[in-house]
Amino acid sequence: GYMVKIFSWTFFPYVLLFFLEAIFLYSYYYGWGKFSPKVHIALGVGLNIVGTAIMFIADAWLTFMNTPNGISETGELVSMWDAVNNFIWMPINVHRIIANVAFGGSVAAAYGAYKFLGAKNDRERAHYDWMGYIGNFIAISALLPLPFAGYWLGKEIYAYSQSLGITLMGGTFSWLFIIQAVLIGNLFLAANYYLWVSMERIEGAERYRKFIKYLLASIAVCFLVWATPHSLVASVEESRAMGGSHHPVLGVLGVMSAKNTAVNILILTTYISFLLYRRGNKEATVSWARTGNIIQFSIFAAVIIFVVFLGVYGYFVEARVRIGLSVPQVLSVLFAMIAVTIIDIFLFKNAKIRGEIRWGDMPARAQYALFFIAITFAWTMGLMGYVRAGMRQHWHVYGVMADTSPDAFTPTLGFASNVISITVLIFFTFIAFVFWLAGLSGKKTVSETVEGAP
Repeated sequence: GYMVKIFSWTFFPYVLLFFLEAIFLYSYYYGWGKFSPKVHIALGVGLNIVGTAIMFIADAWLTFMNTPNGISETGELVSMWDAVNNFIWMPINVHRIIANVAFGGSVAAAYGAYKFLGAKNDRERAHYDWMGYIGNFIAISALLPLPFAGYWLGKEIYAYSQSLGITLMGGTFSWLFIIQAVLIGNLFLAANYYLWVSMERIEGAERYRKFIKYLLASIAVCFLVWATPHSLVASVEESRAMGGSHHPVLGVLGVMSAKNTAVNILILTTYISFLLYRRGNKEATVSWARTGNIIQFSIFAAVIIFVVFLGVYGYFVEARVRIGLSVPQVLSVLFAMIAVTIIDIFLFKNAKIRGEIRWGDMPARAQYALFFIAITFAWTMGLMGYVRAGMRQHWHVYGVMADTSPDAFTPTLGFASNVISITVLIFFTFIAFVFWLAGLSGKKTVSETVEGAP
């Protein structure tokens, strides 16, 4: 077939990498406690490198089908590297790496939650509470930059073909992005909720509880803006009453200017929640503590004003310029998080400890939030995979090879959602089985943990 002719040279290394992955995986698992820590870490790093290489090869195939490159007008291969390094190959690679880190962290956190709920003593609860926190920390750390990677991917799709981009965001799949907004909004809400509840186990963190209601209000407003559709599903009478398919008031919130603004503020809000958690039991002792706090607050205020300004400005410029405004919004938010983090590190160096972190002193509802985060991650990834494959619609290779088979069709949103939901259910059934198996081998004792872990 056509794809075999283009990418046949990748098949052997692809299979070889699977064998290498199996070697690293079995060595890592069965070498636990037998190899030195350095060897064990090296095996883990090697496993991840090989797995990433497998993903990069597979991404070359699927991205070429969406944004073919390195071929002539007749579809003949001109440049092997350009075929691999097509418009969305690297954006997809980056997006999937970040998403996989977030998903892996969330599954590890879910395992910690599962073990926490079944813990028999305080030591086990403390250990698995710590494990859940670390897994969730990894998931949140990856979740924060994930929308930025998505913007880059969307930008490259539009750069390749505006019609493909319109199909993705404003046509056939536009309503799926409303579902995506609801799911990701719930992810942010659950992640923040877990951090807020986690502050209850930190002595001294009670002084920050008064800020939670403001953070919740910010998340709620951003969530509502992000999930507001541009065109409403309405009856003929309702459309006539509104004067069209766009709501006269809420319609302005359905465009990308509003949504980009909302998601950037949502990311900043989540970062602030983590910042408060990090400060929970610490008190700055440096002489410039007040000045440092003022600088941090000023950075947040300036960036929020800048992001909102660009969002409003986007309503008064053409679409091409509006799409480009997402870049300075993203960069300003990244600047705020990096700058504030650097200041915070020095601000709380040699800080006074106001109290201990009572690992294990967590309510059960926090553990259910970790389950929710893992399931929502999987659900969102499945839906976005459907979009990625479906956006080329009746093409095997977009613009090059049409899908003329008699049974070819693009699954409807409802059908695809049902299939993906069942798949997620089956996947987590297997995950639950793995958790149960792991519990059988872990009943004897809780293994020794790294320094600093309970």
